[in-house]
Amino acid sequence: MKALTFRGRENIAYESVADPVIQSAGDVIVEVSSCAICGSDLHPYHEREKGLDHGCVMGHEFTGQVVETGKAVKLLKPGDAVISPFTVSCGQCFYCRKGLTSRCEQSQLFGWRENGVGLNGGQAEYVRVPLADTTLVRRPTTMTDEVAILLGDILSTGYFCSTQAHINPEDIQVVVGCGPVGLMAIWAAYRLGAQRVFAIDQVPQRLAMAEAWGAIPINYLEINPVDVIREATAGRGADQVLEVVGLKSAVRSAFDLLRPGGTLSAVGVCNSTHLPFSPTEAYDQNLTYRIGRCPARGIMEGIMDWAMEDADQLSSVFTHIRPLQEGPSAYHLFDQKADGCMKVLLKPE
Repeated sequence: MKALTFRGRENIAYESVADPVIQSAGDVIVEVSSCAICGSDLHPYHEREKGLDHGCVMGHEFTGQVVETGKAVKLLKPGDAVISPFTVSCGQCFYCRKGLTSRCEQSQLFGWRENGVGLNGGQAEYVRVPLADTTLVRRPTTMTDEVAILLGDILSTGYFCSTQAHINPEDIQVVVGCGPVGLMAIWAAYRLGAQRVFAIDQVPQRLAMAEAWGAIPINYLEINPVDVIREATAGRGADQVLEVVGLKSAVRSAFDLLRPGGTLSAVGVCNSTHLPFSPTEAYDQNLTYRIGRCPARGIMEGIMDWAMEDADQLSSVFTHIRPLQEGPSAYHLFDQKADGCMKVLLKPE
């Protein structure tokens, strides 16, 4: 089959690789109808996260149809259209029973193989899905590929960020970062009852989309966001800040925007070794800090109806659609935010 593989720093190849095969009785093979490039794919792309094997098939955002099942698979059959979260989960361990499926005792991330161990990803014609009965969700016939892909990762992540923040309709919320996840957090905040959400970024196209989705845009290159938020809150600061970038500077900005007793909800993939604020600062602010990987499998079914109701709005984050064979150039396009690129949908042929 054809797939996009990791070949080193900023080097993605479109090449032939071995077809996936059933390895365990709970596996299925999915024929991919669409896949996407995620912001977290850029971490291995730039080698900010070390260890990814050369030749690993990239990607953890995909949807498609089951074409083969292992002997122990009971809930799925060939021909079923399915939604996949970005990690697999058993549905039975302590963490899965708590809804924290991203910390399943058997969790594996699609698109991450290190020293020969792990899962190939979904930026390919086919992908093997372990623990299929408890990982995959049947897709409604009226759901588009775009919505299915969003549910499996960034839409659930934006929702998770908002629920971690404990949105109160009477409060002021700020979203730091207006990329795809930030937009999903804005959508989720309003769905959870928010009345006034500010959105911070420097990219005009992203700020314009955030505004179109109801947020009040702040370009931090033109004005100090802290001044804007202080003015809007009688000098206090925001009640909740949703941080979706993961960079140390973004986390510090989020901290600076909060009022005493506020909540900082962080879902951006963070590679910093230390927090950009001290325990003393957090203590003095009575800070509530919540951070972690989204348990997408535990969330996506619960927000499916909302996602389908707002399908056109949510799918507008896909600004570019490309055939899978153009994946290497699509990575560059996405990374550079060229041509107004927000997010790329890839279609195997």
